[in-house]
Amino acid sequence: MDDSLYDEFGNYIGPDIESDQDHDSDADIPSDNDSDKPPSDNDDAPSTAAGPTNGWMTTANDDTNDVDMAENQVVLAEDKKYYPTAEEVYGDDVETLVMDEDELPLEQPIIKPVKTLKFELGVKDSSTYVSTQFLLGLMSNPNLVRNVALVGHLHHGKTLFMDMLVEQTHHISTFDTKNERHMRYTDTRVDEQERRISIKSVPMSLVLEDSNSKSFLINIMDAPGHVNFSDEMSAALRLADGAVLVVDAAEGVMANTERAIRHAILERLPIVVVINKVDRLITELKLPPKDAYHKLRHTLEIINNHITAASSTAGDVQLIDPAAGNVCFASATAGWSFTLQSFAKLYVKLHGVPFDASKFASRLWGDMYYHPDSRTFKRKPPATGAERSFVQFILEPLYKIYSQVIGEHRKSVEATLAELGVTLSNAAYRLNVRPLLRLACSSVFGTATGFTDMLVHHVPCGKEASSKKVDHIYTGPKDSEIYQSMENCDSSGPLMVNITKLYPKSDCSVFDAFGRVYSGVIQTGQTVRVLGEGYSPEDEEDMTVKEVTKLWVYQARYRIPISKAPPGSWVLIEGVDASIMKTATLCNVDVDEDVYICRPLQFNTLSVVKTATEPLNPSELPKMVEGLRKISKSYPLAITKVEESGEHTILGTGELYLDSIMKDLRELYSEVEVKVADPVVSFCETVVESSSMKCFAETPNKKNKITMIAEPLERGLAEDIENGVVSIDWPRKKLGDFFQTKYDWDLLAARSIWAFGPDKQVKSFLILHNFQIWRTGYGVAV
Repeated sequence: MDDSLYDEFGNYIGPDIESDQDHDSDADIPSDNDSDKPPSDNDDAPSTAAGPTNGWMTTANDDTNDVDMAENQVVLAEDKKYYPTAEEVYGDDVETLVMDEDELPLEQPIIKPVKTLKFELGVKDSSTYVSTQFLLGLMSNPNLVRNVALVGHLHHGKTLFMDMLVEQTHHISTFDTKNERHMRYTDTRVDEQERRISIKSVPMSLVLEDSNSKSFLINIMDAPGHVNFSDEMSAALRLADGAVLVVDAAEGVMANTERAIRHAILERLPIVVVINKVDRLITELKLPPKDAYHKLRHTLEIINNHITAASSTAGDVQLIDPAAGNVCFASATAGWSFTLQSFAKLYVKLHGVPFDASKFASRLWGDMYYHPDSRTFKRKPPATGAERSFVQFILEPLYKIYSQVIGEHRKSVEATLAELGVTLSNAAYRLNVRPLLRLACSSVFGTATGFTDMLVHHVPCGKEASSKKVDHIYTGPKDSEIYQSMENCDSSGPLMVNITKLYPKSDCSVFDAFGRVYSGVIQTGQTVRVLGEGYSPEDEEDMTVKEVTKLWVYQARYRIPISKAPPGSWVLIEGVDASIMKTATLCNVDVDEDVYICRPLQFNTLSVVKTATEPLNPSELPKMVEGLRKISKSYPLAITKVEESGEHTILGTGELYLDSIMKDLRELYSEVEVKVADPVVSFCETVVESSSMKCFAETPNKKNKITMIAEPLERGLAEDIENGVVSIDWPRKKLGDFFQTKYDWDLLAARSIWAFGPDKQVKSFLILHNFQIWRTGYGVAV
């Protein structure tokens, strides 16, 4: 080939070549022998090719010519094929998408990484001192199960008390000796650890031994103590059979302590008390033992006063008395707890004298004095003078341990602990004061056997509590088969599960439902009906059919998978949350009789703080709306709605409540940046005296006229309505007799009541009767 006819890129640069477009010739196709020659001007033979010629490159039908042409034609660099196409790699059955190189911004990756939301804390080692099979065996026996809620005021030590129980049942240490910080095991959220307060109620199922070394399964729900999160306390008390009231020994009864007492009695639950942080009386207030006793006694008297005031409308409730065994003294930071009964057994063990520990414990509280000459207890102090038995036998040894350990005098500490039958190693005395104090106290007082005894004797088991519990929460008739099965905690009866809490998954896309089984057995793979709060046998719209995919025993930072859950147990359920907004009732698909729902939660606070929100990018509005729906699921008392103006508003109990909601909305549930308006507090009008003039309204046809006046209700009537003492669902005769006998109403007026307020769940009530509106002194204006 003559190189002068072609440039360095293979392009022909020789003289112009004449071509005859009217006559196609085979001569135009160069052969193998003369392929290096340019086409001749005299090649005018007739063409037999099927296509036109273009210089020396032609298109032929002959396959051989096609191969020759493919080998000889020139391909530009930009047209060369270096890699196979996506269709050639993945095949025709895979959808492929080709995008321009500048389609996405530089900071956004072409393939997004899998995003994991880090909002919960896990635990690597979840091993316990008992096997999982043993725990499940206890769960199958309702007589060995106790369901309690840990309630109380903010920073009174509920979570640290749970840490003490977890440390005694798990192979972990909940106290960091180096940094002297507690683990706060049941504060599973990252923001809970950062704020140092509990936000969500978290359950744990612990196997605890009593003083007789008998094991019980204690289901404990650690509820928040902040008043803004009292809705979580309401959800916890609905599932429990008893309330454990935690009170700070130094601060005493606070606002939320009183609120917890009222709500526990409203749920008809027995109350036991844990006087926590007793060591604050020693180390902070520096009270003498005698004054510390009076401080503790005064706290218990105030608690009993609140119980008496609240139980006047909700039935009789047992009062708090340490001699009866329903009071536990503790210091969660130091890792010890005891009741009078467990302390008496400690004396029996130390001295080896066979005497009745229960009788000794009954003399360790109140104005009881020990007379050493006659070796008896009397209400009159001895002539030589002595302190009360509680001070002499309990507080003085406790003060002695604290003073000597804090004083860091090793010999005196060794002597005191030796009197109590405890010997520590040499390495223990090289610890700092707080770790040494924890070790010494836990060695003296042992595990929380006294706390377990208190729950076993004063909180009914799941089977015993079912009758009172079902009577309070079930809305169906008492003569039905379902009611009888729930009352007897029957495992062979129809399935009935009350859902009160929803916990988000790790990706926050769906929720797991947490509830209590009242009858029947729920199993994985079972198809159930999910009855919402708006369901009734007459209106079945709020009902869906779902399949239970997984079941767990919820253990705060980890989960124990199970295949079935018997009645009386708490269980975490996957696959049924789609139609649940707040609470729900699960039952079998095929039930022969009408199924009624469990009552919605009753709250002791109102959502009075409102704020409006909108996304910064208007196109992300659907994401924000979906996030608001998940917020409503996660927070029991949160209300999300759209105003007439189009604003999306959120109602909560306070600023801290709304702050937690907005954090979850931005980071977990919608992942969009939103703008928030200033919070607005709702206010109510009131009625202090009868209206001076009548208000009337006419019907559109001017034929009927309704006249109304407003007056305040009698004192105590609003409380009776709130506590469920009287119900609008009662028969007319029963309702009239109630108002006639208790409030001295006219019989005709008492039997002419139309309604209690616009809604059964509101806290302010209107009583409509005889064409008049009667209203509470703190009711809303209508």
